[in-house]
Amino acid sequence: QIRCYNCRGLGHFARDCTVRPRRRDAAYLQTQLLIAQKEEAGIQLQAEEYDLMAAATDLDEIEEVNANCILMANLQQASSL
Repeated sequence: QIRCYNCRGLGHFARDCTVRPRRRDAAYLQTQLLIAQKEEAGIQLQAEEYDLMAAATDLDEIEEVNANCILMANLQQASSL
C-alpha cells in the first residue's frame, strides 16, 4: 500500500495530498531527519520522500527543519548514553 507522508493516509502520495502537512509535528520532523540522513548517505529517495523535501522551498523552513533535526539527533544520542 502507498502511504502519504503528509497525512499518513493510504492510497496517495504526498504530492497528491489535499491535507496541509503538519510542519512542526514531531513525526514530520522525524521523517525529515530520516530523509535527510538517507540523502546525505547517497541513498536514492522514493518519489514521495523527494516530494516532501522539495515542498520545503521556504528557506526559513529549511533552516528550521535542519536546526530541529540537529536537536533531535543530539537528543537521541544523549538518551542512548
